[in-house]
Amino acid sequence: MENPSLPHYHGEEPAHTEVVRQMLEKEDTFQELSDIFRQLGDANRIRIFWLLCHCEECVVNIAAMMDMSSPAVSHHLRILRDSGLLTTRRDGKEVYYRAPDTVQGQLLHEIVHRLQNAEAEGCDKMVVPARDRDHLLRVECFA
Repeated sequence: MENPSLPHYHGEEPAHTEVVRQMLEKEDTFQELSDIFRQLGDANRIRIFWLLCHCEECVVNIAAMMDMSSPAVSHHLRILRDSGLLTTRRDGKEVYYRAPDTVQGQLLHEIVHRLQNAEAEGCDKMVVPARDRDHLLRVECFA
C-alpha cells in the first residue's frame, strides 16, 4: 500500500508518519530546543551547568572551581539563567545558583552525564538504534 502523503513509501506506518509530521509542524518547540542547545554550545557553560546540577554555589566559589574570573562566570551564569537552565536564590547580598529541578534540567544533566561516562569508558562512538528513537537516552557504546 502506497502512502499518498510522502513521495516515496519505505514501509512506514501511515499513522506514525502523520504523528511525526504533526510534531515537525511545531516550529516553536524546535526553536526553543535550538535556543537551549545554543546556550550549551560553550564548554564553560556546560561545565557550569554540570557543576550546578550537583551543588548550589555563589559566583565566587564557581569562579574558584572553574579557574575563571568572577566577571566571566557571571556572564555565563546570566546566559544560563536567562534561558531557564539555572535558578537563583538570594541570601542577603549573596546570590546562589543551581540547576533547576525540572524535567528539562534533569534530561540535560543526564545527557551530559552519559556522554562523560561514555568518554571515560573509552567509547569513541555513540549510536541510537534506528527503531529506538523514542528513547534517545538508550544508547549503545562501541569502542
